Amino acid sequence: MATITVRVSDEEKEFLEYMSNFLGLSLSKIIKEYTIEDLENIYDAKVGDDALKEYRENGEQALYIDDVMKQWNVN
Repeated sequence: MATITVRVSDEEKEFLEYMSNFLGLSLSKIIKEYTIEDLENIYDAKVGDDALKEYRENGEQALYIDDVMKQWNVN
């Protein structure tokens, strides 16, 4: 397993330790879990934004849900 060193201020360290105790998780676990979760959310948002931009640039047309449901015989 790899190790990464991160420098934080005394106030940040105090907050991280507080949150560690508050959540009942190790300091390492909260930093890893919440950092990765946040990065995944950022990635998802960026991919979505890029897809929407491409959709608009290509002149794609959205379909109304009622039309899709009729097309597939969904009631």
